[in-house]
Amino acid sequence: MENNLNSEILHKLDIFFEITPDLFCIAGYDGYFKRVNPAVSKLLGYNEEELFNTPINEFVHSDDKELTAKARKELTKKTPLLNFENRYLTKSGETVWLSWTSMFLEEEKLIFAIAKDITYKKKLEIERNLLLSNLTSINKELENLTYRTTHDLRSPVNNFLSIFNLIDLSKIKDEENLELLELLKSSSENFKKTLDNYVDLLSKRSSTENKIEIIRFDFTLDKIMESIHSLIRSSNTKIDFVFSEAEEIVFNKDYLESIFLNLITNSIRYSQPGIPPNIKIKSSKNGENTQLTVEDNGLGFDMSKVKDKIFGLNQKFHSHEDSKGIGLYLIYNQITKLNGTIEVLSEVNVGTTFIINFRS
Repeated sequence: MENNLNSEILHKLDIFFEITPDLFCIAGYDGYFKRVNPAVSKLLGYNEEELFNTPINEFVHSDDKELTAKARKELTKKTPLLNFENRYLTKSGETVWLSWTSMFLEEEKLIFAIAKDITYKKKLEIERNLLLSNLTSINKELENLTYRTTHDLRSPVNNFLSIFNLIDLSKIKDEENLELLELLKSSSENFKKTLDNYVDLLSKRSSTENKIEIIRFDFTLDKIMESIHSLIRSSNTKIDFVFSEAEEIVFNKDYLESIFLNLITNSIRYSQPGIPPNIKIKSSKNGENTQLTVEDNGLGFDMSKVKDKIFGLNQKFHSHEDSKGIGLYLIYNQITKLNGTIEVLSEVNVGTTFIINFRS
């Protein structure tokens, strides 16, 4: 009775060995397969006779032979092999990635091994690394472009300010024109300061790009509103803000200024025709984190169509001539670089709300 039971168990083990999709192998210390299941032949394309009569190392990719030989040598020293990855070549010349778990029987001088085909996983890793490399290249190109543009713009702005200094304001009697000239001069000076800051920031980026400090929301917003005072005034924009629940954050000063600047100017640029922009900004506590909400009454957009593209480079959702598709891309990278998150709520002809969570 016991012999029949053992025979039945062995039979079921044989069935399991035959039908499993993973690669089951028994190899000798001499470097040859002694038994393989059908999955091995199916993946590699060799029949059993070819597999048994060829040294295992011949199936291994040439670039992985040395690494595999070292691993096999360690295995014969009673060290189990766990999750070891290497490449094999199929009969048709294709490369497949395998992840091995191997154990040994010292007395029988046999190695029992199970391998999983991880080729698809490796292809995804390669594609991901390529994507990251491309994004890094794009970021570098964008940084260089920003630096060149910012640097080159300083000369005409300086010339512009020099012209202002040559104007004799005492000869201008019209009060309204005098006021407009003062506003234009003030805006130009702020523009120059911004350009200078950008050039300095990019020049020192390697040492300061991750610098964080305690920043007050109201001080930062005041600075940005002053720099675009003429734009706010000419567009009749109303900006309401409340920072009483969370007055400050620990963040990068230049990044926060950029976030305010891009979100406010976008709200003004994409306002509804005939309706003055109304921007509401509020800070609050979200658990241990600080949350910033920027809401407008602009054109908005259909989130079902743009939600996966909204923070992409060169993505444009309106037909404005000055739309470049860069602002939201920069904001997203500035926030996520310091472990924050940003989400968007929007409805066509109702407005858009950006919700930013700054990590503590």
